Amino acid sequence: MENNTKFSDLGISKEILQAVEEMGYTQPSPIQEQSIPYILEGHDVIGQAQTGTGKTAAFAIPIIDLVDSDFHKPQAIILCPTRELAVQVEGEFQKLAKHHRKISSVAIYGGESIDKQIRVLKKGVQIVVGTPGRVQDHINRGTLKLEDAGIIVLDEADEMLDMGFRDDIEAILQEMPEERQTVFFSATMAKPIMDLTRKYQNEPHIIKIAKKELTVDRIEQIYYEVKPTLKMELMVRLMTVNNYNLSVVFCNTKRMTDEVTESLGSRGILAEALHGDLSQAQRDKVMGKFRKGLCTVLVATDVAARGIDVDNVEAVFNFDLPLDEEYYVHRIGRTGRAGKSGVAINFVTGRRDMQKIKDLERFTKATITRMDPPSVTELIEMKKRQLVKDVHRTLSKEEDNQIFEETLGQLLAEGLTPEQVALGLIKMTMGEAVQELQDQDFSLPSYQDRRRERGERSERGGRFERGGRDGGRRGERREGGRERRGGGRTTEANMTRLFLNLGKKDRIRPNDIVGAIAGEAGIPGKSIGGIDIYENFSFVDVPKKDAEHVIRTMKHNTIKGKNVNMEISKG
Repeated sequence: MENNTKFSDLGISKEILQAVEEMGYTQPSPIQEQSIPYILEGHDVIGQAQTGTGKTAAFAIPIIDLVDSDFHKPQAIILCPTRELAVQVEGEFQKLAKHHRKISSVAIYGGESIDKQIRVLKKGVQIVVGTPGRVQDHINRGTLKLEDAGIIVLDEADEMLDMGFRDDIEAILQEMPEERQTVFFSATMAKPIMDLTRKYQNEPHIIKIAKKELTVDRIEQIYYEVKPTLKMELMVRLMTVNNYNLSVVFCNTKRMTDEVTESLGSRGILAEALHGDLSQAQRDKVMGKFRKGLCTVLVATDVAARGIDVDNVEAVFNFDLPLDEEYYVHRIGRTGRAGKSGVAINFVTGRRDMQKIKDLERFTKATITRMDPPSVTELIEMKKRQLVKDVHRTLSKEEDNQIFEETLGQLLAEGLTPEQVALGLIKMTMGEAVQELQDQDFSLPSYQDRRRERGERSERGGRFERGGRDGGRRGERREGGRERRGGGRTTEANMTRLFLNLGKKDRIRPNDIVGAIAGEAGIPGKSIGGIDIYENFSFVDVPKKDAEHVIRTMKHNTIKGKNVNMEISKG
């Protein structure tokens, strides 16, 4: 039966209704429809629902309406298993409370300066979202007092118990008033959860949302094993081979979405970032461009993914494997919509990622197939096929060809045969792209192959030291007691390897090096070859003919505010 309930039917404030409308929600999800009224009435609730069902808004909406905006002490506490989820949940509170001007919230979690969190708490907040360990830390310090907190939510309670937070959770509950409202959200109703509910809840309303069937039948799921530093190159190669009209790239952090978007743009691919820091107007603008095809790639975080509702997305790239299996299903569901097929492409960079792939196969009950990267030969064949299609499409257009026929006549009058004219035009169309592919070819061996390769290199005595007791720096090859600088990859014959005095300690990235050389020395970014960044120094391959010019130009410049010294590598 179709759900016709509207948010306005749930008894929530006009301020919340306005925020919900601006966030693009048209009607409540089942967990929201059933939970919001009970929580507003002050009942204890157990909600069994998976990630991606809208459960955050199911408790955030009523909490915002329940707290007293004139009382600036913690009135609601939400516990989350991870810092990522805590940040995500607190961000949702901010969006939903944007028209409740006096209501403020804070996320507190480990890994961030506790002093900064203490300053925010001292200013006065009504809603606290945090991980159990850090919340307990603040309670012990006296910087967080919960005597006025009338509601507590345990988000993903089963995961918190699995992570060993039970003692912290119970200690936090003991700090709250006995007359309080306790809300549990969990994907399962295992015995440990039920034990807690019997101990700390009062006649809770149980809401169960049936797990959605995983509609992955029309989605081909594949993965590639790739070095972390080559993920971008592989993704661009796959986009080039398959010529996707629209694709979505998922990253785990906002910072990575920006980096990937910038890197795709530097390679001539029209990409836009979509993440939680964008305003609703900015997100609408980005989605409008994507729907109209004005950008062909959308780079998004999981938080922003709910707004991606486009029927003709052909491919989803998991640039970072998701933190949660439900996120995976939500991500790959952006393709294969409206009866069409799609492909989900996953990048695996180590043993932990391989284990995630196995977990995802069990969760989706589908096979994720290992694939080999497309070769240069395959890329060239693709370009040839594409050229044939383009020629047929161009000739099929009904238009005045007089100017073009006159030009052809002039070429033939110069003594060229039709075959020579066609060959010349094909070389003009494809020549540069083919040469670039041949120059930038690289192999992407499997993880097992790379382990074998490292073992063989070790037996030959030519491995890279990793900074043991002998003080060897990473990336420095030791031969006969001498050190010589040299990166870990083979330099092409037409390229020169340059040594650069900046490295990871200076927080530089490949994009910083490419941008500096291209901008200052005036050479195309795409002509810059391999880059290896180590702790204290880096290597970059540049065209041999430009090497001296790059060295001279960069001598008087900086990268990220650090003076640059470049010289030809002696390795």
